[in-house]
Amino acid sequence: MQSLKNGHTILVGEDELEVRGYLEMALKCLGYRVELAQDGEDVINCLRSSKTEISAVLLDLMMPQCDGMEILQAVREIAPDIPVIIVSGASSTLNIVTAMKHGATDFLCKPVAHEDLRSAISKALDALSACRHVPLTRVAAAAKPISFTSSNPRMREIEALVPQIGWSEAPVLIQGETGSGKEMLARALHANSSRAEEPFLKLNCAALPSELVESELFGYERGAFTGAFQKKPGMFEMADGGTILLDEIGDMDVRLQAKLLQVLQDHEFQRIGGKEVIKVDVRVLAATHRDLDRAMAENTFREDLYYRLNVINLHLPSLRERKEDIPRLAEYLLRKHSPAGSPPPEITLELRHALTAYHWPGNVRELENVMRRLLVLRDANLIARELHAKATRRPLLPTASSLPVAEVPHDPPRVNGTPILEQVTKAKHQAESEAILAALNSTRWNRKQAAGLLKIDYKALLYKMKKLGLDDNILAMSAPGEVLRSTVAAGGRSQ
Repeated sequence: MQSLKNGHTILVGEDELEVRGYLEMALKCLGYRVELAQDGEDVINCLRSSKTEISAVLLDLMMPQCDGMEILQAVREIAPDIPVIIVSGASSTLNIVTAMKHGATDFLCKPVAHEDLRSAISKALDALSACRHVPLTRVAAAAKPISFTSSNPRMREIEALVPQIGWSEAPVLIQGETGSGKEMLARALHANSSRAEEPFLKLNCAALPSELVESELFGYERGAFTGAFQKKPGMFEMADGGTILLDEIGDMDVRLQAKLLQVLQDHEFQRIGGKEVIKVDVRVLAATHRDLDRAMAENTFREDLYYRLNVINLHLPSLRERKEDIPRLAEYLLRKHSPAGSPPPEITLELRHALTAYHWPGNVRELENVMRRLLVLRDANLIARELHAKATRRPLLPTASSLPVAEVPHDPPRVNGTPILEQVTKAKHQAESEAILAALNSTRWNRKQAAGLLKIDYKALLYKMKKLGLDDNILAMSAPGEVLRSTVAAGGRSQ
């Protein structure tokens, strides 16, 4: 065992002679002391009897005559604080997640690149140093739980993995329907990582053209294109040491996917129009609602990028798949958005039934919007009736594709003799009137404050008031309830 300058000793548990020799040489070149073990029993014996303090363990999962997961558990029992980096050729998502559940710190796929080995060991030792030298109050603060605890078994499994996956440096691909909470999960992973004090930046790849996505991620030099009047750093530079969430990664242009893959592999890039090679240390999380297997089959998503991002895959269930969470989640969202010192409105039994009966196509985001509407209107039963109406409206509305050609009616569809579109328009006017009046009532008819409460532009509020017949003359002459009844009955002012 060679005495080297950094003082750290790495225990390598690997049965293949060539791989063991390579890891020993690579680690010694990086300045570490090395101890070698050729099977699981040797690993355990080294940990128990070594005269030198072991700083980290490199452990092969697939060694003969032993279960790698059992060895990992035994290592954790003997030395719960020592980082354990799994090295394996069987890099399936199941293996990785199982290893993380059993306490692995990171996961390296064979053949192990020298730079990946250097980075994994460095991060593991930094985390070990932080645990040993940071005050207990800070360590406790670093492990941040998800703000809402689910009752759903699948969600509980994901929540249990957050602290372990958070402290890993492995890329994570988060999949799930729009509005299911992918960004919240990504933020929880960042908050539970060694990068928690560093920046967390998010880019929605579907919200911008590919040229803008590229300039946002990588930045540009002055004169790189028309309008580039000065140098601009990109997100990878600004997030150096932290985390980037690439939201809706499935919508990223294929040409840009190749540049992203290079950054993930080499940890370096060039600004648009630049020649300088910029090195960064950024953890990349990706999220999408798209079926990436289908996208790869259609050649709209690169397979090599998929396998680089999909080291750990977390799939969030939709809200309709975890209805047991809905009542408590609704109460949590009400408390979250309630003004300080103002108790949230009660969720009545009728509203509770409506919340669990509704199908929630917009998932948690839609539920959050409904709860914010409840805070404005302060009428739980009104919200319940609206949800019941929305739940029954879809099957009642026929579509042209669902009817034979000869049976498509020439006249607009009617219910009780009134065209459906006319009823929908009236219902929309009624809902807008109720929301505006509720906001005006809560602000004592201060229109600027009401606009802020409704989160719309002041001029937009004035326009809507005029459109719905809620002008100052009517407000001055009528009680709020009379205004609502008169304007809704009229269906708003004609345009």
